[in-house]
Parts: sequence; C-alpha cells; structure tokens
Amino acid sequence: MRNRGVVLRGSGARGKPPSAGAAGTLVLVAHGTRSVAGEATLSALAERVRRSRPGHRVELGYLEISSPSLAGVLAGVPGPVVVVPLLLAGGYHVHIDLPAVVTRARPDALVAARLGPHPLITSVLTRRLVSAGLRSTDAVILGAAGSSDPAALADVRSAARLLSVRLARPVTAAFASAGSPSIDAAMDRLRSGPAPRVALASYLLAPGFFQERLESSGADLVSRPLGAEDDLATLAWRRFDEAAATVGQGGPEPPAGPGGNAAGALRTAPASGA
Repeated sequence: MRNRGVVLRGSGARGKPPSAGAAGTLVLVAHGTRSVAGEATLSALAERVRRSRPGHRVELGYLEISSPSLAGVLAGVPGPVVVVPLLLAGGYHVHIDLPAVVTRARPDALVAARLGPHPLITSVLTRRLVSAGLRSTDAVILGAAGSSDPAALADVRSAARLLSVRLARPVTAAFASAGSPSIDAAMDRLRSGPAPRVALASYLLAPGFFQERLESSGADLVSRPLGAEDDLATLAWRRFDEAAATVGQGGPEPPAGPGGNAAGALRTAPASGA
C-alpha cells in the first residue's frame, strides 16, 4: 500500500517550506508516554536521527502526556520545518491531532508520512525476533496497540504481510486494545494449531503500557520494541526528504489565510513503503 502524509504549505513570515536537500529543521513527533523508559528510548532515537545528518537541526516533540509539546517545539523553531511522525500506522493522531496542532502552531510546515509500514521496519522487527530466540517452527503474531480507525488496522496488517515474506511463514496481525483479532484471540487460535510455540513481535516504538500488555500475553517469547535503531533513523530522514521533494510539485501555492499563512491548506503526498 502507499503510505501518504499530509503536507501543509504556506508562505508566512516564518519562511517557505524547504526543498529537497535544504537545511530545514526536522521535528520528530511522538504520541507521548508515562513510561520513563519509553521517553528515554524516544530521546535516544531522536539523537540517532541527529547523528545521521550532522549539521541538520533535529527536535523532538509530543502530541500529549510527555514534554516538550509539539506545539511548543514548533513555536520555537525558526525557518523551514518538516514534521516527521514517529508513528507506525495511521489513525486519529495522524489524521486529526497532528494536522490540527501544526495548522495552529506552524501552518508553513510540511508534515511527512508516518514511518510505517516499511521494509526498514521489517528489518528491525526481524532482528528483534531473532534476538529474542525465534525458531523456525514458531508461529508469529505481530502485536500492535490497535485503533478504531480501519485504515490504521490495515497498516498493521500490511506490516504483518511484509514480515511474513521476510520470515517465510504466516504472520498474524493482532491488537492489544481496539481492533480484531485481539492478542488473546490470536494466541488461542495459534495455540490450537501445530506450532509448538508462539512468538509475539512488538510493533511498538518504545516501552510503556502496550509493551507491558504484550509481555503479559502468555506468548513463549516477546520481542523488544523497535527502539533506537539506525534503520529507523534512516527512515525518518527518508520521510523528511519525501516531504521536502513535494514542494513545487503541487502547482501554485494555496491562497494565504488570515495573517498571511495558508492555515488549513492541506494536500497529501505519497511516500515510499509497503
């Protein structure tokens, strides 16, 4: 499937959107967590992204719970900005929360596509499973948080298909909250099958509430979250470049709203991926 990001374009006083290769600031945005370990993991990922392109400014903000807030980060960053969501699937945060915050705080910014699904994530998932002790005879579940948005569930199922191809075996997408099948239902079905063990691959970025849910599922092994990985840093910059490359491809600039900014002027941009 094609992963699509929202691009907000404008020509307000804060500057024009960056073109590909421009030295615009990359603002990573995560959901937020009450887990200290989760925040540390996201900060470590941001630092890995920062080290990947020396000389480029990289900031990290959150949609809720954690600090600093995305709105606060955007308000303090001068010049061109590309916002890259540290989110693995679509859903409310991608389609509603994030555009709303950016439209209010920085309508001249570009918003790139979410990270997943993507083969680079598949590579990290595979390494995590192997490190956890995956065997050739194990049944595999890809465990995600879940969503009430069918498109978000479809993203996770696409990620499961990518992992299935990589592992050369079926992979079941299952969900810890909203979405079907639940982790428990998927576990029950696979326990009744021929596989001697069930492995649960964590489709989560960082430790926290949902990782604890996966770890208490009763699976024979549960992989660690994706975490701070070079492949994810590479993917973040790829999303940055894809968003920046859309400038000039969509025809004339949209008409400016009050104050000279094109608030609410949105268009979607395709991103490479599954």
